[in-house]
Amino acid sequence: MVDQSTPEARTPGSTPGETEAAPAREGISRRRMLGTAGATGLVLGTAGAAGGYAAAPSEAAAPLASLGTDRAMFHGKHQPGITDALQARGHVVAFDLTPGAGRKEAAALLRRWSETARRLMAGEPSGHDDTDVARDAGPSSLTITFGFGHSFFARTGLEKQRPASLDPLPEFSSDRLDKNRSNGDLWVQIGANDSLVAFHALRAIQKDTGSAARVRWQMNGFNRSPGATAHPMTARNLMGQIDGTRNPKPSDADFDQRIFVPEKPEQGEPAWMANGSYAVVRRIRMLLDDWEKLSGKAQEDVIGRRKSDGAALSGGTETTAMDLEKTDAKGNLVVPINAHARITRPDQNGGAAMLRRPFSFHDGIDTDGVPDAGLLFICWQADPLRGFVPVQRKLDRGDALSQYIRHESSGLFAVPGGAAEGEYVGQKLLEG
Repeated sequence: MVDQSTPEARTPGSTPGETEAAPAREGISRRRMLGTAGATGLVLGTAGAAGGYAAAPSEAAAPLASLGTDRAMFHGKHQPGITDALQARGHVVAFDLTPGAGRKEAAALLRRWSETARRLMAGEPSGHDDTDVARDAGPSSLTITFGFGHSFFARTGLEKQRPASLDPLPEFSSDRLDKNRSNGDLWVQIGANDSLVAFHALRAIQKDTGSAARVRWQMNGFNRSPGATAHPMTARNLMGQIDGTRNPKPSDADFDQRIFVPEKPEQGEPAWMANGSYAVVRRIRMLLDDWEKLSGKAQEDVIGRRKSDGAALSGGTETTAMDLEKTDAKGNLVVPINAHARITRPDQNGGAAMLRRPFSFHDGIDTDGVPDAGLLFICWQADPLRGFVPVQRKLDRGDALSQYIRHESSGLFAVPGGAAEGEYVGQKLLEG
């Protein structure tokens, strides 16, 4: 769960886990122009205004901070939200088509969703009935990503276009899955560095469904905000561990091969999935009360890495290669045989690799007084049978971390390539 780092940001100067703010782009969206509070004419957030107080209308509005102006692009070879740096706030939501809705209704829905995503990611209001929740805010690194579940293809009469890689995941002995919070016909991932921007996008997407689909499940997550640490670093999870050190990076020579379906898909992969990817989504509950009873040393042995800086227990820094054979003075392996970081290494799993891009979650306290908290695990790969499945099978057989976590929901989604100008996501599938 923790031995792959956050992806490198696309923006200049960004780093895994947390990204430096990108320079402001030319052009000013409607939201960036608006500095007034409705008809009152009072300017909010202007120079000289003290925390939340309105300044005089004659004062010029201060420019947005770089966090607000950061923008991801909707159109492109791949969909957004895959290789972009982790955002501070996220929502993942699955929909089922309503009875009677088929291919035609699905195409109209994806067309609406794509236009809404394009507008919101540019920092513009949604096309109709905008709620003004994100009024005055910039794009804030908003990304909106769309995918199709296994059941979508039967409901739309497109079974022949369903990829073999979308076959249901195998059952794992440690799973405790809630079927009502698993899978779904359609899947949407939303991320932004501002909570209101992310919520605004969620509401717009939900409103766009109309009578074509209904929400099956929704989950909300968060990460550390960019700039919250003295220097950019890999994110931490709710166990306090640096979460992810060995993620594939876009700069790796074989990155595209591992993460994206080729432009000319291999046999068995439909043409509409060119430049797409597969997302595995798992709600992983962390049993924090049990975890926090362990000593710091015991926690490090479970993971196989130092809690302070993420370095392997065999020594060095976070990025130093783990020495799997190193022993202590008593002849014991320094990195325990069942340590999570040892088991998840690609070289221990036939080269299996996936791009992890998770969010933490905290949904309150259960009736028994324990926190309902953990990780919204989201990973990307060109083929889940060669990426997620072999690693999870090995974890299922003897991961020291398994007694402190519980997999409570699961989904697998085919995420097509990005939409070109004038197209909508999934158009090649729905109109091909």
